[in-house]
Amino acid sequence: MRFAGSKQAIWWGAAALVLVLVLWFLGNAIMPFLLGMAIAYFLDPVADRLERAGLSRTLAVVLITAVVVLTFAAAMVWLVPLLIRQGTQLVETTPHMIQRLQEVVQARFPDLLPSGGFLDMALAKGRETVAGSMGTIVGSVMGSLNGVIGFVMVVVIAPVVAFYMLLDWDRMVERIDALLPRPHLDTLRSLFSQINDSISGFVRGQAVVILILALLYSTGLALAGLPFGIVIGVSAAMLSFIPYLGTLLGGVLSIGVALFSFWDEPARILIVAGIFAAGQMLESNYLQPKIIGGHVGLHPVWLMLALAVFGTLFGFVGLLVAVPLGAAVGVVVRHTVQRYKESALYTGAQQPLPPPQPTLVEIVPNGTVARRIAHEQRTHDEAVREARVGAQPPEAQGPGLPGGRAGFAAPRGRAGEP
Repeated sequence: MRFAGSKQAIWWGAAALVLVLVLWFLGNAIMPFLLGMAIAYFLDPVADRLERAGLSRTLAVVLITAVVVLTFAAAMVWLVPLLIRQGTQLVETTPHMIQRLQEVVQARFPDLLPSGGFLDMALAKGRETVAGSMGTIVGSVMGSLNGVIGFVMVVVIAPVVAFYMLLDWDRMVERIDALLPRPHLDTLRSLFSQINDSISGFVRGQAVVILILALLYSTGLALAGLPFGIVIGVSAAMLSFIPYLGTLLGGVLSIGVALFSFWDEPARILIVAGIFAAGQMLESNYLQPKIIGGHVGLHPVWLMLALAVFGTLFGFVGLLVAVPLGAAVGVVVRHTVQRYKESALYTGAQQPLPPPQPTLVEIVPNGTVARRIAHEQRTHDEAVREARVGAQPPEAQGPGLPGGRAGFAAPRGRAGEP
């Protein structure tokens, strides 16, 4: 018996409601596990390639874990403190840079920025806002993981969860596949394949693009001698998943810092601008087409909407699940639209019924049907007798059975087998 479409909608709606409730009430508790699952999903292709190269799954996972732990430790020792230090200094210096820019523009172009005008008051208000919100920004960053305890839980639990999930990832996928409803197996496999392609094409590919751009921007700006060049380059690279936004914000910020620092050196200002121009050309003409191009990606507007909605509802956990859930919703919507275009509601014509199955007639020798019926009857009678004997207590199966018959155990593989 198959479920009707309304019953299927009820079951899937109930599953979605359970997911929302779990994220709502247990978000902070399951955050390390979700982060570990995301790490395992991200690194599974690397483990598969090492397996194809001849390593066992265990050895491949141990090797990947060692590399990731060493990389993370190096980032925590060198990169993260550097980014925090430069970011704090940048926030502290921003009001002074705005004031200096305001003074220079007023001195050189008094008609463009008159004293007491709208732009002058807006810049002054912005300078005061940045200076006053510095403590709030730092406090929000430090408290985003709910304090030291939450940070320790993430650092300790997430790698352990990632290790074990990466070790058993293929077996977990097989078990989930075995639980899919059989009548809709092909449709569900197709949807999950599209979701996986969308997530892997965007997340894994975009992570590689961000890493390359971060190295390019931070190294180039540091060699150009730009103050806060590393934090500006990393921030611009991390925002590059939204087309042109990372380059625009990073370019404006870096050129503004360059104008403040190298006012009498136009060549260095042009070098800073050229670094972001080269990064944008590299990203648009090579990185995006070669690394992400062939996959079903996520539209930037859809991605920003998913991050905003899930982040507002579920906090940091919502940001973790925004991309996979956004990809899943996008794939389901595309599948629904395709089914709608194939339906009579869209075409206005009733779908033709499938051709009836032909009736097959088999010619057999006389007596074949009777012999088959007699054989099935004997098999049924034998199964009934064995079931009755197996259902009797052990003392009733001994020599004292009525009629002097000795008891016997049911053969293995039939009824009565323990």
